[in-house]
Amino acid sequence: MTPTLRTERLLLDRYVPGDEEGFVALFQDVRVSQWMGDGPASEEEDRALFGRIFTKVYAQDLFDVWAVRRDGALIGHAEIKPTDVVGGHEIVYALAAAAWGSGLGTELARAVVGYGFDTLGLTEVHATVTALNSASLNLLDRIGFEHVGDISEDDGSTTRVLTRRLATTGRSPLGLAGVS
Repeated sequence: MTPTLRTERLLLDRYVPGDEEGFVALFQDVRVSQWMGDGPASEEEDRALFGRIFTKVYAQDLFDVWAVRRDGALIGHAEIKPTDVVGGHEIVYALAAAAWGSGLGTELARAVVGYGFDTLGLTEVHATVTALNSASLNLLDRIGFEHVGDISEDDGSTTRVLTRRLATTGRSPLGLAGVS
């Protein structure tokens, strides 16, 4: 069951049905969704995706998915999940454009990676990022991810594969404030 995580400024907790409008607004913002999965989707597809978080992901305990909140407001989305693309666990995160540039993305990514190491017991965590998303590539580089390969997509674009390995001390230095 997806636990609640806390950082200095963020609360990551399970979605509740009342989060649907905020979730849809986040994913309908093309500044955000252009970097997610296959890019922008219809409102109906985003509503269906939100529904599957409850009927599939949470109901079957498939992987961890969080609503990201600051001061009680839904400002983002995060996941850590197994993926065949890289043969391990991948982090996924998104923040509302209004939260960009304030260090919250770094704080969020560190928390999810730290959870992967400290709670899930992973020795490495992956991320896949389109080569054009320089903000995410720079963020992940700052927190210790290394570029390990590229995926050539059907549309001609390139997706970068990045990996963060557990520090040799065996303890994650990523600053996870708390898990409950």
